Amino acid sequence: MQKIFSSLLLVIVLILGLNASAQKTSLKNAIEIALKNNYDIRIVENTAAIAKNNNDYGVAGALPTISATGNENKTSSTLEQQYTDPTRNTTKSGVDGTTVTAGLSASVVLFNGYRIQATKERLAAIENQSNAILKAQIQNTTATIMQQYYNIVRQQVYLNTIQKSIDASQQRLDIIVAKQKVGVANEADFLQSSLDLNALVQAKQNQLLVISQAKEDLLNTMAVPTHLAEIELTDTSLVVDKTLAYDDIRDKCFQNPDLQSADQQVKINQLIEKETRALMYPTLRANTGYNFSSSKSAAGFSLLNETYGPYVGINLAIPLYAGGASKKNYKNAKINTASANWQYHSLLEDMLTNTSKTYQAYQTSVKQLPTEEQNYQMSQSLLKLVMQKFQLGQATIVDVKQAQQSFENAGFRLVSLVYTAKIAEVELKRLSNQLSF
Repeated sequence: MQKIFSSLLLVIVLILGLNASAQKTSLKNAIEIALKNNYDIRIVENTAAIAKNNNDYGVAGALPTISATGNENKTSSTLEQQYTDPTRNTTKSGVDGTTVTAGLSASVVLFNGYRIQATKERLAAIENQSNAILKAQIQNTTATIMQQYYNIVRQQVYLNTIQKSIDASQQRLDIIVAKQKVGVANEADFLQSSLDLNALVQAKQNQLLVISQAKEDLLNTMAVPTHLAEIELTDTSLVVDKTLAYDDIRDKCFQNPDLQSADQQVKINQLIEKETRALMYPTLRANTGYNFSSSKSAAGFSLLNETYGPYVGINLAIPLYAGGASKKNYKNAKINTASANWQYHSLLEDMLTNTSKTYQAYQTSVKQLPTEEQNYQMSQSLLKLVMQKFQLGQATIVDVKQAQQSFENAGFRLVSLVYTAKIAEVELKRLSNQLSF
């Protein structure tokens, strides 16, 4: 009962902790929670732990195997003995007997074609590969969190643009209402302004839905139940690192954990070749141990027979013929090594191609940013100027609407361009194993 109460208390504390930490979430905090809770990372961590446990000389077969055996049998049998002298003949039933055997044996491989060494190296390569896969999963999860976090920031920035346009529409409607009171505005302008304002309000509601769903995606990657937390981002700026150099990124792509994992797979297959080839070599074992045997009988030629003592020996097994299976397995292992090597080079080419394409997108976006920032500032100034003219009766409602659309479009283009550049930056750093937070 006390254990159940403690477990329930722990769950309540965790839920409260999630709610408390999820009120305001920075990018660093979101990544830390994801790296701690993400299910994919946990699974890969377990795989890496298994690989570490298996990387042992005992698993490779280098250490001696020691076993102890014991056996006791009781019998009840019918005894019949005949001699040359018939007077000595014996026939008995229900003769009790006891046989006890025990032994301690140890065996160690002295030579098996260097199979043990190859196996141990393969287990070490598997551990290295598992660690590389874990690093890759951590990098991928970090990149996903960054993409989702920055997407929320992007959507919130665009929401601010919509809100500014709503404020302008409301100001326009207020001006028309004021003009109607003095008889200098018509009903058509009032209706059109009301329709435009309502459309923007609906656009704001749709944008709030987009933000809400984006937050749920982020919480899902963080492995935080969406019904337990409502997050508010604290890092609300998109700052692009404009210092990335293509040659540096390309050179560091060889440190990518996915590529390192593929390289380890080539080494693993090469070691499997050695292990398979070793099966065609003789195996030499050293054996030692201690045996004890005792047999008792209530009647018969021998009433007690005991043997005991140590032994030592050498066992040599030479494979002569197995239907050619060993040679075929060796050929198959060489084919698998060639396939792993091609997979490595294919992954490398794909990665370098992706790096080149992503860098082009990154560079193009960075070059376009100054112009787009200038367009956004000019659209803001234009909207402000047209609103002033509209208030003075020097601009029409159409002029105001066009200025608003220009402002909204400029705001959307700017935040989309910044987001594109930022995501390209994140991807380049992920490919080159430089992603940090």
